[in-house]
Amino acid sequence: MLAALLFAAALASPQDPGATVDPGPIRLEDVVVDAQRLEDAAEAYVDLVAAPVSRRGLARWHVGVCVGVANLEPEVAQYVADRVSDLARDLGLRAHEPPCHPSILIVATTGGAAFTEQFVAMRPVLFRPGGSGMNQGPAAFERFLTSDAAVRWWNISQPTDSDTGQSTVRMPGQCNRTCIGSGSAMDYAPNTAVRGVSRLSSQYRQDMKRAFVIIDVDRLGQTSLAQLGDYLAMVTLAQIDPDADTRRFDTILNLFDDPATAPAGLTGWDRAYLDGLYGDSESTRINQRSQVQAVAASIARAYRAQPEDETPAGPTP
Repeated sequence: MLAALLFAAALASPQDPGATVDPGPIRLEDVVVDAQRLEDAAEAYVDLVAAPVSRRGLARWHVGVCVGVANLEPEVAQYVADRVSDLARDLGLRAHEPPCHPSILIVATTGGAAFTEQFVAMRPVLFRPGGSGMNQGPAAFERFLTSDAAVRWWNISQPTDSDTGQSTVRMPGQCNRTCIGSGSAMDYAPNTAVRGVSRLSSQYRQDMKRAFVIIDVDRLGQTSLAQLGDYLAMVTLAQIDPDADTRRFDTILNLFDDPATAPAGLTGWDRAYLDGLYGDSESTRINQRSQVQAVAASIARAYRAQPEDETPAGPTP
């Protein structure tokens, strides 16, 4: 039954020849000819889909990922794990092979809300580790628990010293010295040697640490396995806003608005966003606004650089 759900073909409805033709969502390939429009559209797309932790920059995986998939038929689970891992490699990351400890855990179930509540209750510290600025906060966590979406996700990120790779926020139980008695703040707080000051960037970056995804198979409808794999890759390799209304853009994030007419996989916008996030945009930008602009600028530069007689890089629907 699950395999049938995942592999079902998407059937497009016939269009009334007398109806007004809807131009559809904006395709990246349609705006590359207009430099200013490309700049504006790229920034609007990044603004819309990106969901960094409040007052933090955009997080990304720094070195590599390990993808674990549970409660799916073996061949389906392998496809999903391979798809996310392959895209991670394309972005310059290492994708570890089992038996690694999953940093990305994808679980299929029925009754997503009930399962999620039980799953979180088993190991709540995995979802709320206690360090400052590592997740979206209580309101977003409540939405994750009670969502009725076909796919829900929860990301954990960590403010990190780019020089040492160490956390710059204190974790529960952290101790730097003997910590006998009351001690001092130096015994417990992270110690960071500041190497310089800049108005544009700092030595701190935001590292993705864990991603949890719950698939409610009862809500997949006509979603194909290829669509599902790319959707999961998008929401696990970047911090994506689950509440973003992305209908104005041609993106795999529209998958569950109407699977029958959704893109077959990652679109130009999706791939350009991931390439911009993991490419030459600086992960140590001093604030969210400048980092969003850096990713958008990276998208625009990449696509403006394409010769006019060539199709821009990145998959098209």
